[in-house]
Amino acid sequence: MFNIEPIVAKSKQSCIMIAGPCVAESQEQLVETASSLLAKSEIDLFRCGVWKPRSSPNNFEGYGLKALSWLQEIQVTYQVPVCIEIASAYHLEKALNHGIKTFWIGARTTVNPFLVQAIADASKGCDISIMIKNPIAPDLNLWIGAFERFAKANIQRLAAIHRGFSTYELSIYRNNPLWSIPIELKRLHPEIPIICDPSHIAGDKKHIAEVAQKALYLAADGLMIEVHHAPNQALSDKQQQLSPYEYQKLINELYFSSTTTLEDIELRKLREQIDELDKDLCCLLSKRFDVVREIAAYKKEKNMSLLQINRWKELLNTILNICEAKKIDKVFMQKIMEIIHEESIQLQEKIIKENT
Repeated sequence: MFNIEPIVAKSKQSCIMIAGPCVAESQEQLVETASSLLAKSEIDLFRCGVWKPRSSPNNFEGYGLKALSWLQEIQVTYQVPVCIEIASAYHLEKALNHGIKTFWIGARTTVNPFLVQAIADASKGCDISIMIKNPIAPDLNLWIGAFERFAKANIQRLAAIHRGFSTYELSIYRNNPLWSIPIELKRLHPEIPIICDPSHIAGDKKHIAEVAQKALYLAADGLMIEVHHAPNQALSDKQQQLSPYEYQKLINELYFSSTTTLEDIELRKLREQIDELDKDLCCLLSKRFDVVREIAAYKKEKNMSLLQINRWKELLNTILNICEAKKIDKVFMQKIMEIIHEESIQLQEKIIKENT
């Protein structure tokens, strides 16, 4: 268990709300975004990138020190705490010199224990809040290890940010959410607030609402959402940034559930496992029918009969024997196999009849 204190003094909403642009592009952009956002919405922290770790050096990487001065003015003018990403002790030092006290450790930094340790060492004795994004790779122990490093540096205002993971699986999202990982973090360390970053998970504004809502259903303690006064003009990640109007519309449409118990979290973890297993079943069935199509083409070429009854009996007996070992009801499984076999026969029949 970590000795955790809140990262914000008192949240204005039922959960922590963090919003702001992907990166500081100009003083005018920050003023426009902050004034438009805060005119209609209440947020706990104004997020903004200063140093941006981009995949390519040809992409906009932020203005660095110059942007810190702009954000310092935003913090004073609008009386809203600013939070930025830091990736080194140098970043921390310069930000503290500009009155910024809330930071997040990015996914590309969390993966490197040397970098995390260097920042943790530099943070000793500092009155700051640290939010830690999940590492790019789906490694829960690495994520927890980052918290351990800051806890040993006596940083108590800590929170996690779930921004999804890089995997090779095809997905409609930019980053695979792998919901089971933040759920497991919540089970192991219920004291750590988990803030979802639907902007980076979705990668496209059209999916932000569904990701944010699922996060809230799964007991997220807050949301971090990218907001730009003119998203189409943004210098980076324009497709995943909302306008202040779109942000307010999103917040109005989201359902914020009441306090969730540990029992609810455990149930949702199990349901998440069911969801993943059901997806696996669909993928396996798809692969099975791909093989069925190849079999149909072979039978057509060799002029073989559609139904191979001995093969069907052999397959069914094999499956039912496995069911007995796995303690699955045989009657239930036979019904399932008969449905699959019938669909396979129909698929083969369709293929064999083609061009004949």
